Amino acid sequence: MTSLVQFRHLVEKIISDKFGIEANLPAVILQPAPKHVEADLCLPWAMSAAKVLRKNPAETAAALALEIAKAEGVEKAWATQGFVNVIFKTQVLKEFLRQLKYNRKDYGYLKLPHPPQEKILLEFVSANPTGPLHVASGRGASLGDSLVRIMRALGMNADSEFYVNDIGNQALLLGESLKARKEGKEPPENGYHGDYLIDMVAKLPAEADGWKAEQFSSFAIEYLLATHKADMELFRVPFTRWFRESELKKDNAVNDTLAMLKNTGKAYEREGAVWFGSTNFEGEDKDDKDRVLVRADGRPTYFLSDIAYHRGKYARGYDRLIDIWGADHHGYVPRMKAAMEAIGKDPKTFEVIIHQLVHLNKGGVAVKMSKRAGEFITLRELAQDVGVDACRFFFASRTPNSHLNFDIELAKKQTQENPVYYVQYVHARIASVFAAAKKLGMKADDASVLSDKLEPHERQVIIKMFWFQSILETCVNDLSPHHLSTYLMELAGLYHTFYDTCRIIEENDSATTHSRLTICEAVQTVISDGLGLIGVNAPDRM
Repeated sequence: MTSLVQFRHLVEKIISDKFGIEANLPAVILQPAPKHVEADLCLPWAMSAAKVLRKNPAETAAALALEIAKAEGVEKAWATQGFVNVIFKTQVLKEFLRQLKYNRKDYGYLKLPHPPQEKILLEFVSANPTGPLHVASGRGASLGDSLVRIMRALGMNADSEFYVNDIGNQALLLGESLKARKEGKEPPENGYHGDYLIDMVAKLPAEADGWKAEQFSSFAIEYLLATHKADMELFRVPFTRWFRESELKKDNAVNDTLAMLKNTGKAYEREGAVWFGSTNFEGEDKDDKDRVLVRADGRPTYFLSDIAYHRGKYARGYDRLIDIWGADHHGYVPRMKAAMEAIGKDPKTFEVIIHQLVHLNKGGVAVKMSKRAGEFITLRELAQDVGVDACRFFFASRTPNSHLNFDIELAKKQTQENPVYYVQYVHARIASVFAAAKKLGMKADDASVLSDKLEPHERQVIIKMFWFQSILETCVNDLSPHHLSTYLMELAGLYHTFYDTCRIIEENDSATTHSRLTICEAVQTVISDGLGLIGVNAPDRM
């Protein structure tokens, strides 16, 4: 046993053997032991199962504790007020540290015993290439990229995609707006007015004098798409694919999807337009009215293109689709759920994460305007001001469904008040410990040197690292990396306490020194890997 995930599976088997397989039995949840209980973890399962089993939770916990105590790797298990407390043998912790040291490549020590075999596609950002990327796009990018990294670390098959709306009315308006700026005129009232268009005019080729609006549109789309790609590279967000809406037109995917919906009775004509009968589909998010697919003038809606695009995702072999949308798209979810059912897919295989707004403040004052964009702070401006590390960590620090108050001054502080600095400092502090040890000819060794009699603060740090894989699994289950940033803060706090209370380098006690250097090396690995999974660097010097 080298992970809590394996231990949980072991407990699930014990429960199945002891109490029988019940479809309505609650899931096994592991929790850190309360501070007043000297245990490595506790299980509240007996409490949650009491109603189903119709048994006193204290009796159930006692029976479960007896079986868990017999399991290999368990030093002690006992029941207290309906909870089962567990202490692992030191050998289990040694084996975990050994895996951490020798099975680190490609996050080998983190991979789930039986990862899901489904192919997952996360689509995020997907901002229209009609202006610079703003801060909200950064939150979506950080969320999506972190989830992809975490899923892959666990051994799951996950890809990422940016959907580019490079055709349609908005693209034409962009071209008209750029053409107007080129001619020294104001853009159309419903066009684009940001100062970035003035910058773009300076990049136009000489032959642009004779261009039509469509040519200005094509130039502007390519120019802004290049900036989006550069911004994502700066923000450390690689995409498996940048998918263009124009590809749907090229492949006739929109017309094919419309024909399929008509042939299956999912679409109908009314008042000269073609409608999707979204109210015919039941579900938790039932739509409140039918939706237009093709306008009366013959132009397809974005909704029809979206159906065709998602239909294509399934056709490309993906089993599970996860879209990350901004706060203003909440009402779009029901119709898309209905559309997935209409194309013959289980709506449960299509999930949407709605992330809330980012509120920037500086010195307690809200920051709203941008010198260059004229309307908003761009992602590049924020990243260059406070640094990518701070941006990524701050964005990953809150659950997507909560608003994020981004304190610019705090993000720039080089003190332990700044959460990302607080965590990164652990990695740098350990690097300095190794440098001091090297001068004495000492270094971290194989986990076999770990002391059999660990000090409380030593054990607390190791047990915290033992939770790492389980925390990542929770991030995937909840589709939120905020559990990981919280975990890294807690691990950092435990390490700082360990550092302050346990002398690491003892010149006259090589056994203790090697044991504690091994703990330090493991912490440095977990901090580095954990930060990497949310796109943050782990520096050796601060």
